[in-house]
Amino acid sequence: MKVLGIDPGTLHLGYGLIEEDEDGLRARDYGTLHFRSSLPVEERLYQIHSHLMNMIGMFKPDEIAIEEPFMGQGASRFVGPAFAVGQAQAAVLIAAVSQGAPVFRYPPAQVKSSVADHGNASKEQVRTMVALTLAMDAGPPDHDTADALAIALCHLRQRELANLVER
Repeated sequence: MKVLGIDPGTLHLGYGLIEEDEDGLRARDYGTLHFRSSLPVEERLYQIHSHLMNMIGMFKPDEIAIEEPFMGQGASRFVGPAFAVGQAQAAVLIAAVSQGAPVFRYPPAQVKSSVADHGNASKEQVRTMVALTLAMDAGPPDHDTADALAIALCHLRQRELANLVER
């Protein structure tokens, strides 16, 4: 099973491909795509779509997991960033669907809870737990990459729980 985790954003988009087999979990490829803020948002969205089409074609993931936008508690200052993340998420969803890849969405608190055992985990706690779970000596290079790998791990854990319930 190969899962491509995506932490969407119009300036920084983290991705992480995790493969699970009889030998365990391995991070096969990961990183962060960076887009210039001087580019119009429609150009960044086009680049996100193009990169994701290439990744899906190259990695051939069985499933794609993506983080849902976070609004924050009643703070209107989060509306703009959440809207931008939603736009990036849409570009990812369109690329995934056009390639026939099933998509699963998770809220940030569920991802954090799945990886670090509580929904209020800090970025550093998530990054540390991802590194430990995937036996990465240096750990993910940045928080966007760590989040993408955490999203893929969250999805694999949700699949595992669903399989246990079905038995």
